[in-house]
Amino acid sequence: TYSIQTIEKSRRTYETLNNLSPGSVVAIVGAGLSGVELASELNESRPDLKVKLFDRGNHILSAFPERLSTYVENWFDNHGVEIINNSNITRVEENILYNHDEPLQCDAIVWTAGIQPSKVVRDLPVEKDAQGRVVLTKHHNIPGNEHVYVVGDCASLPHAPSAQLAEGQAEQIVQILLKRWKGEELPESLPVIKLKGVLGSLGKKHGFGLVAERPITGRVARLLKSGILWMYKYHNG
Repeated sequence: TYSIQTIEKSRRTYETLNNLSPGSVVAIVGAGLSGVELASELNESRPDLKVKLFDRGNHILSAFPERLSTYVENWFDNHGVEIINNSNITRVEENILYNHDEPLQCDAIVWTAGIQPSKVVRDLPVEKDAQGRVVLTKHHNIPGNEHVYVVGDCASLPHAPSAQLAEGQAEQIVQILLKRWKGEELPESLPVIKLKGVLGSLGKKHGFGLVAERPITGRVARLLKSGILWMYKYHNG
């Protein structure tokens, strides 16, 4: 299977998808933000491909309000992307995907379902949650070891992994480390990390998102997404 988890893997996936012949079938496993954006971008850049989006839930983007989920599903329906809900991928072979043990011939399979912690973290002899992420204390360190902190995708947190969440967690850890170095007492509890919002794109002209807990769709969401990407590139050179 192919992946977009790293820059190197994304380039390899791009080359493969770009070189597929017209009429090829592309299966995208996972209908979270990454899977949805990939499916929409691929649909616009290669409308000659047959894109199938597999999701194990009753509807895609289950973590979002129903209004957003319905909007995205309708967009895919109108643009010829097939959504397979309640899927259960039991096996993957070269160019064959098994959904509920039923084989489906594919020309390319891209896996976007879930974020797996790195092997170093998976091999740590510490308590982990059902997703393999490290269970932490309220101060973000491993229980029983105040010198080891886990940040981002490898940490067991209330929200889904994201750069925004990792940044908020890191800011709290900085404050904790400063207090430890100064010999000050640690706070009984830390403020809840509040996410500013989440935005997703549907091709070049449409988008969706949740800003200040309010759902937004259409061109406004896409413009906001483009603006944030521009700011990220600007601040990171």
